[in-house]
Amino acid sequence: MRLTRYTDLALRAVMRLAVMGGEDLLTTRQIAEAMNVPYTHMAKAISHLQHLGVIEARRGRNGGLALTDPGRRTRVGELVRALEGDRETVVCEGDHPCPLAGACRLRYALRQAQEAFYASLDHVTVDDLAASPTGPVLLSLGRAPD
Repeated sequence: MRLTRYTDLALRAVMRLAVMGGEDLLTTRQIAEAMNVPYTHMAKAISHLQHLGVIEARRGRNGGLALTDPGRRTRVGELVRALEGDRETVVCEGDHPCPLAGACRLRYALRQAQEAFYASLDHVTVDDLAASPTGPVLLSLGRAPD
């Protein structure tokens, strides 16, 4: 199973926010720079995460992004499902549809494998992703060397 780059960026953003204290906020630009990704790509992922209620944006001079309490408890499998959408593992239609499409057992088997993959991630929360040893590394991202 391979996740899209978009989902990867969103997961890295929530991991980075998961290690922040309640008063410490980051901007989308700071997260993008810490993760070494284009700002525009990160902004799209952040917007989707806000729509899902995983993160919130606080306005004002000292504003920024924070993980919501429900966001901390979000199951990674649930989050990946929402970010990936209802994408098939294999594409049987298109310009040259597969002649087996009506009688193929592979598509069904791959769909089951995909669900098993997501189900294995349902045992992990966003907070779990930021636990040690990952947390300290996440905190060091984007900091100037001492």
